[in-house]
Amino acid sequence: MDLTDNEEEAAFRRDVREWLGDHLTGEFAEARGLGGPGSEHEGFDVRLAWDRLLAEHGWTCLGWPREFGGRDATVQQQLIFHEEYARANAPVRVGHVGEELLGPTLIAFGTPEQQRRFLPEIAAARELWCQGYSEPGAGSDLAGVATTARQDDSGDWVINGQKVWTSLAHVADWCFAVVRTGGGERHKGLSYLLVPMDQPGVQVRPIVQLTGTSEFNEVFFDGARTAAANVVGEVGDGWRVAMGTLGFERGVGTVDQQVVFRRELAGIVELARATGALDDPLLRDRIAQARTGLEALRCTVLRALSGPATGPQASVLKLLWSTFHRGLGELAAEVAGAGGLLARGAPYDLDSWQRLFLFTRADTIYGGSNEIQRNIIAERVLGLPK
Repeated sequence: MDLTDNEEEAAFRRDVREWLGDHLTGEFAEARGLGGPGSEHEGFDVRLAWDRLLAEHGWTCLGWPREFGGRDATVQQQLIFHEEYARANAPVRVGHVGEELLGPTLIAFGTPEQQRRFLPEIAAARELWCQGYSEPGAGSDLAGVATTARQDDSGDWVINGQKVWTSLAHVADWCFAVVRTGGGERHKGLSYLLVPMDQPGVQVRPIVQLTGTSEFNEVFFDGARTAAANVVGEVGDGWRVAMGTLGFERGVGTVDQQVVFRRELAGIVELARATGALDDPLLRDRIAQARTGLEALRCTVLRALSGPATGPQASVLKLLWSTFHRGLGELAAEVAGAGGLLARGAPYDLDSWQRLFLFTRADTIYGGSNEIQRNIIAERVLGLPK
């Protein structure tokens, strides 16, 4: 695997770097570094405007085929964009759920009508999405969802039930939800619906997290409606489509993740210099291990993206990055030392390292817990009994 830029990739890197330098000015310069896990409340309006500026200049949906509004960028080009984006400390994107999860799902499974209706709005950052998977009784066990959808005389789907831990539901225009539309148990009878959020039958209730912020939400469907045409794939085939979405989430979506991790590690090194923690040989060793782990993560992501990131391979990626990032949060707390136990101010004003430590406790739970990922790897790769 050659990770050095060829001539074409070097030119692409220059284009990205120059564009970011020319446009991260004014209010966008002031928004540098805003957003991200535990900080999604920061500068939402200016970050949305930034997403739309990116879209105007063709910097959204890089990996999508050109026919659907993308650039048909290679994995290496996507990595280059995210590396330069992170180096510029540009604002964290607000449209990533639609761009990285639903968009590729519609390209793979959607009808031409669905693609025409939704993909341009995602690419332009005019419509934002959330993911309706987890429920109070069905977290990592997605096949246990109990939210139901039934068609009435008009043909519309009428949805009743509850979703939980729904990221960014409070700002989303639409939700892609896995619901039970048939009498089959477990994986059978599930369908993948596209549901408008702005309607009387949808209530969003934010969940206050350990970080004091609320990017996760409960979503209640009480007679919510969506059109008959808003089923992705066939009715009853929701499990297959949902697994496709998870494959995209754990595939290309991990490219920009690990670039953010690199920026966080660089910040931890600077913090260690400032606090004197770098003089501790044990902490220096921990930092070196984190750097080695980050390089291994980068190579593993690129290797995985040479093929479809589905099934066991997707589980390996999820297990790897979530465990690494949780460890990075723990390292930040150790480097900060005793002073890191105190909030900056009342009532609960946390700094970035405190938020990193607290939020990364969830990384190994959401999107499929480590225990579930290990089960999948054990059964489908190692052939161990259930």
